[in-house]
Amino acid sequence: MINRTVLVGRLTKDPDLRYTNSGTAVASFTLAVNRQFTNSKGEHEADFINCVIWQKAAENFSNFTHKGSLVGIDGRIQTRSYENQQGQRVYVTEVVIENFSLLEPRSQSDKSQQASKKKTPSANQDPFAGSNPIDIDEDDLPF
Repeated sequence: MINRTVLVGRLTKDPDLRYTNSGTAVASFTLAVNRQFTNSKGEHEADFINCVIWQKAAENFSNFTHKGSLVGIDGRIQTRSYENQQGQRVYVTEVVIENFSLLEPRSQSDKSQQASKKKTPSANQDPFAGSNPIDIDEDDLPF
């Protein structure tokens, strides 16, 4: 069976680094991945993918990334469930990261983070406008 996921996107917030009771590092984060086509209003949408990374890689990832960092990830999709405090079953689907790549220089990443802190985005502003989307004619879509 094949379960392989490769994504490129930006972190929606700083990774959340925690440690298990046995001392194993685990970081979780959400990756915003742009869709390659526009919606009916001509706007690009994004998917927000929950991710988790373990052990030393989790510590490294947390040390070198922050909100807005452009990263490439390689991993597998995993599902799990647990019972919350209200006794309800909660189902989670996430990408378990096995490898990652930082896709922009740290200086570029720091500049974009500082610039985003200075700007107050309006409701109509596209937070992913700096990416290079691929233009696809609607006739090329399979649906």
